[in-house]
Amino acid sequence: MDLNEFRKHGHELVDWMADYFEGIENLPVRSTVNPGEIIKQLPADAPDEAEPFEVIMNDFNNIIMPGITHWQHPGWHGYFTANNSYPSILAEMLTSTLGAQCMSWLTSPAATELKENVMQWTAKMIGLPDNFTGVIQDTASTATLVSLLTAREKATGMSTNANGFYNFRPFTIYCSTEAHSSIERAVKIAGFGKDYLRKIEVDEFFAMRTDKLRLAIEKDIRDGFEPLAVVAAIGTTGSTAIDPLDEIGELCKKHNIWLHVDAAWAGTALLLPRMRYMIKGIENVDTFVFNPHKWMFTNFDCTAYFVKDKGALIQTFEILPEYLKTKEGNTVNNYRDWGIQLGRRFRALKLWFVIRTFGVKGLQEKIQNHLTWANEFAGWIEKSKNFELLAPTPLATVCFRLKPETWLSEEALNQLNAQFIEAINLTGKIFLSHTKLNGKFTLRLVVGQTNTEHRHIEKAWQIINDTALMFA
Repeated sequence: MDLNEFRKHGHELVDWMADYFEGIENLPVRSTVNPGEIIKQLPADAPDEAEPFEVIMNDFNNIIMPGITHWQHPGWHGYFTANNSYPSILAEMLTSTLGAQCMSWLTSPAATELKENVMQWTAKMIGLPDNFTGVIQDTASTATLVSLLTAREKATGMSTNANGFYNFRPFTIYCSTEAHSSIERAVKIAGFGKDYLRKIEVDEFFAMRTDKLRLAIEKDIRDGFEPLAVVAAIGTTGSTAIDPLDEIGELCKKHNIWLHVDAAWAGTALLLPRMRYMIKGIENVDTFVFNPHKWMFTNFDCTAYFVKDKGALIQTFEILPEYLKTKEGNTVNNYRDWGIQLGRRFRALKLWFVIRTFGVKGLQEKIQNHLTWANEFAGWIEKSKNFELLAPTPLATVCFRLKPETWLSEEALNQLNAQFIEAINLTGKIFLSHTKLNGKFTLRLVVGQTNTEHRHIEKAWQIINDTALMFA
């Protein structure tokens, strides 16, 4: 492909993208293909000769597109959102064109300094104190691992990287039973061992019970373990429960325990000052993470990770072979030393485009609408004779189930709702996901896709009710 062909096909692709968004509501949200259906259409061997772009695009449209589940559909209400937006997509095009590897200031001064600036903006936008410093990671899973590794090194005087765990008592880590699976994964990768992860009971609102956390910490101390870190959740994955950060922080302060906050999805709601009650106690937090790529309309991947002690973070990961040394040294931020990856994409550019295009007020308006519509939907559930609300709705995720007036056992209700959600998703009009809360099969409706409007929530409610008639 030469430059003229690139220009021609580039224009064609922009038109394709615009057409995609224009007609996305006519597509089934969830792909309807069967397992193995896509790969059967793909050749076993790569082509020896160059193929025309038109042929490749034809295969893309006819083979690949039928197997795509459309996360950007306004009827997407499953899992959490992984949003994009027009300014974010355009910025990604620039990022791909520049192809910059932004591991150090020298390799892209603008990328480094823009990241520093945008992370300062973001911290202020969500109400974090001035003593937090931000860096962009790829995902919250990575950020949690980075946090626990930093906690490990700080607790051992920066010696575990060199000598391992041999001279230390076993460390223990704490999270709630509703915490994200990435915490257990991080505990395993970091070498603590999953048997040393204490999963603390939750209350009736599915938030961590501080009294149970205190008892677990005290027991571990008596038994010869060393409590190292607590991971508190602001918006758990199942029900978006909010752990009591102020109480947890006081416990961590008392016992000199590292405190990491996972606000992967819900952190975006902190754009609204009225939602900042969720981070009461932030002064006792060591690290904090949320994902603009979930609810802040920025393409995956873009995770905002904030630390109080950036020196400990850098010491944990810094390795400086001769080929990475630059004359600027420590006078600039070299983000290669701020996490696991040496190489870094120019992720700050798309976040910069999003913030500037929407403006803080525009972002706040969208988030407020999502919160309002989710609570309206929860009200519809509560008033209905056919449905049951299974958790509070502090944010924009509604947890509910179909519950006919005729008596059914819990096992039968679980089976019914598993069939019910499949029937909903087969309509192709909306997509829901599920969890289990107190053993109950729970449907989750998330409001937060970039282009979702109130009419889409009304449509979802209509589809859910129409589908329920099949199970009457």
